Amino acid sequence: MADGRYAVSLIAPLAVLGRAEEVVLRVGQAIQLGLLADGEQLPPEAEFAAQLGVSAMTLREALAMLRQQGLAETRRGRGGGTFVRRPTAPPLGQLRDRLRAMSAGELRDLTDEQSAVSGTAARLAATRASTASVRRLLALADQLSAATAPGARVMADSRFHIEIAIAAKSQRLTTLEVALQGRLAELLWLPAEADGEADHKVEPLDSLALDHLAAHEHSAIAAAIEAEDGSRARLLAEEHAEANLRRLTALRLALPSQP
Repeated sequence: MADGRYAVSLIAPLAVLGRAEEVVLRVGQAIQLGLLADGEQLPPEAEFAAQLGVSAMTLREALAMLRQQGLAETRRGRGGGTFVRRPTAPPLGQLRDRLRAMSAGELRDLTDEQSAVSGTAARLAATRASTASVRRLLALADQLSAATAPGARVMADSRFHIEIAIAAKSQRLTTLEVALQGRLAELLWLPAEADGEADHKVEPLDSLALDHLAAHEHSAIAAAIEAEDGSRARLLAEEHAEANLRRLTALRLALPSQP
């Protein structure tokens, strides 16, 4: 059974002590992104609380909320502890509400940040990545092509970008990339709603076409990193972020207004 200590180390400490809801959000996003796998054991409470920068009481409150949401399970006795329970599909309704509440400016700012972070990470990975990291990047690019459900697409997409930051051997860039993926990845792979009128006339969203295009972009970035071409890797990563902005904007416009 996997131990979640390394994955938890990628979650940034909270900025404000005592916010159980933020712990739930951060850990929930890590589960949806696949950083924490189904059945994976979370660190002991004292260690987990210290890593997140919260009190033990706050962590216990957050774990209770995660259990209520079906994202965690606590087992007693020998071999016990708190274990991840990953849902089979992301909470589409909640994600659509979150995207609906975001302005075009917010989406642009987030993708501008992603362009800066992922572009720099790709450039550094081209000179720092190990052979094993390059193999993982190429495999993750293939995983996106094979993904058939929103949850699988989110995992393959986010893991690719996080792996680039890991390959760049920069803890700060990795932490930033994890946070960005938590904000963007689930929204990016939202399926279009079948019912309702969009607020603006936009082209219909073709999930299969997006799969192929994004997978092609990932493969090109991975190939540039494998070739140790930092300038090309950075350019491709920045262009990929711009493409993500166009996809998110189209998704946002395609959402019908709340009644």
